[in-house]
Amino acid sequence: MSYSTGNIKKLLGPTSILLAIGIIVLIILMSTSFYIVDQTEEAVVTRFGKYLTTNGPGMHYKLPFGIDKHYLVKTKVVQTEQFGFRTLKAGVNTVYSQEAFPEESTMLTGDLNIVDVEWIIQYRIVDPRAWLFNVNPKERTTTIRDVSRSVMNMLVGDRAILDVMGPQRTEIESEAIQLMNDTFKQYGLGISVITVKLQNIVPPQGVQAAFEDVNKAIQDMNRLINEGKEAYNAEIPKAQGEADKIIQIAQGYASERVNMARGDVARFNAVYEEYRKAPDVTRRRLYYEMVENIFKDDKGTTLIDRRFQNFLPLKNLDTRGGVQ
Repeated sequence: MSYSTGNIKKLLGPTSILLAIGIIVLIILMSTSFYIVDQTEEAVVTRFGKYLTTNGPGMHYKLPFGIDKHYLVKTKVVQTEQFGFRTLKAGVNTVYSQEAFPEESTMLTGDLNIVDVEWIIQYRIVDPRAWLFNVNPKERTTTIRDVSRSVMNMLVGDRAILDVMGPQRTEIESEAIQLMNDTFKQYGLGISVITVKLQNIVPPQGVQAAFEDVNKAIQDMNRLINEGKEAYNAEIPKAQGEADKIIQIAQGYASERVNMARGDVARFNAVYEEYRKAPDVTRRRLYYEMVENIFKDDKGTTLIDRRFQNFLPLKNLDTRGGVQ
């Protein structure tokens, strides 16, 4: 019994206690001097609470005993925020919450209609120092969601309901990314939005039937307009072609008449020049030509002097009918 007590006193001696303390200090030193950063993370290091540096993946050394502290930030992970709905279980058969979130999804469009818009944003942390120190950790998510809702309400409020539901969805997504990133940059939040995706865009449940009726009427109107345009495109070019044809014919006729008139004028001028040189001869020639032109188709006419002083003895001989 005395031997056991002596051994205990020996084990609890100053040397043993100092050795134990040394081992404990060594363990604390090792555990507070080295840290490992995962491939998806970056480490922000502070010294006495002041920012020191940012380290990437791997094992790193820092001053022990809380002099240096490190904070791991997942900078390579894409994080998602959902608006208007919640996903309970993601996968091949995704399960969504049946709870509605009208305070997030209900919006007023530019043409004063109410619409339910569900969307998601995806972002990454690009500045871990700003992410840690510029915004209260408890308010980060709230800030992100408030900015996203504000931007989406503004973009939807600038457009008509049919544009929001149809042709301008992609434009809204692109503008939302730009506006959100500009706002987050001003706030110094240290994140970058990489995706904004609109999900379901529908009228509220209470007016959905009426909206579908209006939408159907608009579709019928557009169909009738398209049919009218089709009929217009079928008839107008044809009528235009006929009109162009008539115009071309008229222009050709006008050119023909003008050319004939110019020819007549040219002939008249030529005759007039000859007339000026020899009036009597030209007058007589014109007279003979006129008489010949008048009687060229007459077969039974005898030409005599108008005073009957000189009867013309020549008579026309008809080879078929004999002497007339």
